[in-house]
Amino acid sequence: MTSTEDLLHFFEFLDNLNDVNMRPTNRPRPIRPRTDALKNYDDIDFFKTYRMSKCTVTLLLHQLEGDLKFDSNRNESVAPIQQLLIALRFYATGTHLQAIADAHRVSVPTVSRVVRKVSRAIVKLQPKYIKMPATTAEIENCQREFNKIANFPFIIGSIDCTHVKIQSPGGGDAEKFRNRKGYFSINVQTVSDSNLKVTNVVAHCPGSTNDSDIFINSQLCHDFEMGVYGSSCLLGDSGYPLKNYLLTPYLHPNSQSQEQYNYSHIRTRNTVERQYRVLKQRFPALAIGLRINLYTAVDVIVACCILHNICIDEGEDIPPQEMDNSFLDAHIEDGQIDHYYADNNRNEDIDNEAARAVITHNFFS
Repeated sequence: MTSTEDLLHFFEFLDNLNDVNMRPTNRPRPIRPRTDALKNYDDIDFFKTYRMSKCTVTLLLHQLEGDLKFDSNRNESVAPIQQLLIALRFYATGTHLQAIADAHRVSVPTVSRVVRKVSRAIVKLQPKYIKMPATTAEIENCQREFNKIANFPFIIGSIDCTHVKIQSPGGGDAEKFRNRKGYFSINVQTVSDSNLKVTNVVAHCPGSTNDSDIFINSQLCHDFEMGVYGSSCLLGDSGYPLKNYLLTPYLHPNSQSQEQYNYSHIRTRNTVERQYRVLKQRFPALAIGLRINLYTAVDVIVACCILHNICIDEGEDIPPQEMDNSFLDAHIEDGQIDHYYADNNRNEDIDNEAARAVITHNFFS
């Protein structure tokens, strides 16, 4: 076990301490006054602390309030805005729950429940904010925007996977979540548009799952196989199988046109790599790791993707970092694990190779 895992387990122990056992049973539960961050923080400090502007948080609250409000204020229930800010602070730090509880003057169990509740509420917004282009006009516009990057035709998304560190989920399947770098993780597949928005996400696969297997077993792959997106294509790295709708680079380019194809491919596919960096800089919990229940971790990942898209829609900047950049960069890099799809050029892929060759000849010669 690595020192990092030891530290994670230590923080998990701290988070799970039952404060009922730490004080006399006849001591009344303390009711601590809660601060109003919307009023007490200036715009800069609020943005740095919660990773979103006050205006965007208010917009989000209006969409979530129905799922977060309580029927009464009995027992000093946590108001919807406080719940949302607690969850945002968790996404922003990835720190153990005690620190968030102290900052927001609630108990550790309350923070745990709030993060779970808010994340589930945000996930309900997925159909509104995470979607592939559907109409002919949307598909054509997506292709035009990608074409502006490096003249690569027919592209409506770049696809890749990134790992989000988690604590051991326990049970007989725990080792399935240990990835090639040796830590427990969820391997998250996303598709990026040209503006770095997440247009598709699969966030439930164990860390040991290959990128190609996630895609092949996804609804997105089925949709492409069924011709939902017509002649449109995705761009993937060499961890994916070559398909007539999923274009990968030439492993051994042997002509100038193939080299030009690869050059354009790299520049265009880079959108998904930039997406991961922006996503994890905006919500560092995804880079540092999630010490929460596995199912809640899945909801947190999807919730952060939705919030990332909302931030782009609202023109939000990337928040300044509260931690050393090299520390965060190292964690972001640690989430990228390269896979090589060994069957990329097998004979049964000859039709797919022909499709790639046509694009190479027509657009990169």
